[in-house]
Amino acid sequence: MTDIKLCKLGDIEDGNSAGFQIETPDGKRSVIAVRKADTVHAYVNLCPHIGAPLDFQPGKFLNHDKTHIMCSTHGALFQINDGLCVSGPCVNKHLEILVTKTMGADIWIDF
Repeated sequence: MTDIKLCKLGDIEDGNSAGFQIETPDGKRSVIAVRKADTVHAYVNLCPHIGAPLDFQPGKFLNHDKTHIMCSTHGALFQINDGLCVSGPCVNKHLEILVTKTMGADIWIDF
């Protein structure tokens, strides 16, 4: 596995999301990151239904109440903590989880 630096914890406001483009051994990947306190949940930015990016605007992935990740194409809702789809055309499917770890103020992803 390769560790890739995603961002600094402070780059994502608590309770909000951000989008990143990272270079992996397999090429560029678009990443969703959602911060809850000192934890960052990260996923590949692709809806499991048709493979479309999820963001409404760059880096904007959460529904109005900021309780779920929302697909801009179908309105599908995904749990922030595990990427499970709970509403929409891909119910019971998951976003592709990216394992994160915090080292100091930096957030890293394992690939």
